[in-house]
Amino acid sequence: MHRPDKVLFPDDGLTKTDLVGCYRDVAPFMLPHLRGRPLMLERYPDGIAGPHFMQKDTPDSYPDWIRREEVPKEGGTVTHTVCDDAATLVFLADQACITFHRWPSRADRLEYPDRLVFDLDPPEDDFDSVRRAARHLGALLNELKLPSALLTTGSKGLHVIVPLDRRTGFDGVREFAGDVAETLAARDPDALTTAVRKKDRAGRLYLDVQRNGYAQTAVAPYSVRPLPGAPVATPISWDQLEETSLTARRWTVADVLEQARTNPWATVLGRGRSLGPAGRRLAALRRPRGTRRV
Repeated sequence: MHRPDKVLFPDDGLTKTDLVGCYRDVAPFMLPHLRGRPLMLERYPDGIAGPHFMQKDTPDSYPDWIRREEVPKEGGTVTHTVCDDAATLVFLADQACITFHRWPSRADRLEYPDRLVFDLDPPEDDFDSVRRAARHLGALLNELKLPSALLTTGSKGLHVIVPLDRRTGFDGVREFAGDVAETLAARDPDALTTAVRKKDRAGRLYLDVQRNGYAQTAVAPYSVRPLPGAPVATPISWDQLEETSLTARRWTVADVLEQARTNPWATVLGRGRSLGPAGRRLAALRRPRGTRRV
């Protein structure tokens, strides 16, 4: 390990050894959510109080055994790092990668995501509003017969994640997610919004679906966040949503392994679902009352 005693979280005295140790411990639970996916790496060489950068291209200095995937972009390509094993995870943590951001698709079918992400983004650090929005979104997804999983972001909000069958491209997935968000916002317009511009949100929780586009990323499960206390983006069950102690930063590097061992997503993400039937159900919900399908 390079500079194992380097302090990365100065308010907490946490070092690179602590970061690497956390990622080594959670590797069996985290790797299934990373394998095969292009990554964007959030690196803090001098700790979270210093400058940082978002790394997409894999440096030439990385060892040959680190997997790379060349991904098309407008005007060229990007060679993303892919983390398929514990050795890669530990190496990247040793490079002061604090947070891993993953694509919603995998490299073998890059244009077809297998995860749909709703990001519940409160205007302030108000987790009660996040909890209410998650309940309502979960109920709507149940109406559409879509399974969903919850992830604390380690910051302010929650991600609600739907497993997909990789038959719908990015444009179709984002359009569907936008329609779901608009339907939900219409049910509670005083509390929820789909307005992209902050000035148009008027203190309401933002239902963000922008992470469902090509080359967009979302924080990976079990990623440490660059915040005091070293909170971790953590999978939870729907039952845990009702726990009074729950916040977006409930788990940290000190105790996330205990939660990971409960495997809260075990029965949720196993089989991806088609958006075709769900889209038809959503269209029926959005159709004005008293109208018939022609």
